[in-house]
Amino acid sequence: MRIQALIEAKKEWRAHIARVKALPKDYQIVYKEIQKYLFKVGPVELAHGIGLLSGIVDLFEEGASLGKGVLEVTGSDVAAFCDDLIKNSKTYADSCQESVNQEISKAMKKITDKK
Repeated sequence: MRIQALIEAKKEWRAHIARVKALPKDYQIVYKEIQKYLFKVGPVELAHGIGLLSGIVDLFEEGASLGKGVLEVTGSDVAAFCDDLIKNSKTYADSCQESVNQEISKAMKKITDKK
């Protein structure tokens, strides 16, 4: 990645964090837990910018402006909320599973070709 692209990404991240810090405290707490969860679960798209996280902040800003509590926005099962957000996204676990299956297929093909 070029230096300029890194600088721009850092500016974008700082602006994003400023938006998070402007949210009500309950929203900030839930956002941080969502962020941790998504980083653990690993949707691949998180490595390519903050689009998903920015969308969550958009949703939270709207909920806060309407005077809703954060759990009124996400529901009480925040992990299920996250899973629903990424249900059609490729995760690192998916990539790892594909890689394992490809390696096993290659190895098995070599074994059967030798027979």
